[in-house]
Amino acid sequence: MRILPAGENATLVEFDGLDETMAYYRALALAPPAAVVDLVPAARTVLVMFDGARQPILDWIWAVTPSVSTDEDRYDTVTISVIYDGEDLDEVASLTGLTTTEVVAAHLDQTWTVAFGGFAPGFGYLVGTDTRLHVPRRTSPRTSVSSGSVGLAGEFSGIYPRSSPGGWQLIGRTDAQLWNLDHDPPPLLRPGTTVRFERA
Repeated sequence: MRILPAGENATLVEFDGLDETMAYYRALALAPPAAVVDLVPAARTVLVMFDGARQPILDWIWAVTPSVSTDEDRYDTVTISVIYDGEDLDEVASLTGLTTTEVVAAHLDQTWTVAFGGFAPGFGYLVGTDTRLHVPRRTSPRTSVSSGSVGLAGEFSGIYPRSSPGGWQLIGRTDAQLWNLDHDPPPLLRPGTTVRFERA
């Protein structure tokens, strides 16, 4: 773990990998001091934003013990219905050595966790427990991917919250609303949220 200043009121905590980042984020989010304004996880960092003196925040970070348990009852659980007819479903089957039916089953049969958000408002990077679905991004990204497209890239699954360019392998689509400014908070998928997929 490395701790770096990030302006006057933030500290960036760096880790060696995603698992360690998620474990520390869970622990940091459990009982942050009142001075902590926000925690923003990424693939290998957690940005700690605070109001007040830096040293007490640093002392708190160093004292935290990472949580190896997902402790799912502390987080929302979201179920998302998917139609599995993605343009890259056959390609994913070829890359993984699975049949398309087995690809779908592997996506449905595991529990996913939102590791962090990014790319676009409402986009959550989901990590699962089945490494068979780890596939590379497309060699040629699409100039436009439809809103609601469900994809795979590397160790992640994700859902495009709006139409945009993208290079993920598309396996399905959903009509779930991922970003709604009338909700508090707006994103459906927040870090720590548990996600289960079901066939629409």
